[in-house]
Amino acid sequence: MPAQRLQQYLDQQGVKYRIITHSPAFTAQDVAEVAHVPGRVMAKVVMMSLDGQMTMIVVPAPKRVHPDSLAQALSAQEVAFLHENDFRETFPDCDVGALPPFGNLYEMPVYIDNEFAHQEEIVFSAGSYRELFSLSVKDYLRLVQPKQFAE
Repeated sequence: MPAQRLQQYLDQQGVKYRIITHSPAFTAQDVAEVAHVPGRVMAKVVMMSLDGQMTMIVVPAPKRVHPDSLAQALSAQEVAFLHENDFRETFPDCDVGALPPFGNLYEMPVYIDNEFAHQEEIVFSAGSYRELFSLSVKDYLRLVQPKQFAE
């Protein structure tokens, strides 16, 4: 079942979206494959600490996040990956590895790889290991207002 908070938010905003159901998969790249979605439009959420603040980093599924490159791109002094135990309670309505890239609903900053600016669509976990949301990049950027970066 999709994250209730997110689905209600999208409905309230009048955003058109699709829900894609797929067999269970756990990495973003595997999810893209089983859902028949190009990896470049499949968003992967990486939870990080940027100068002590919990932050969502959103990149295409095939891309790896490199803390040193990210620190330079975001002018951050300290960048570190967060362990699931560091943020599990922040997302009570989501499976831990299936976070939707809507930090604005959880009062945290979101940074998105500018590769998404060249896409029409963004696809991301709907809070579960079996469902995805698909919506226009334009609507996503308008709703979340993430800061864009290039690594």
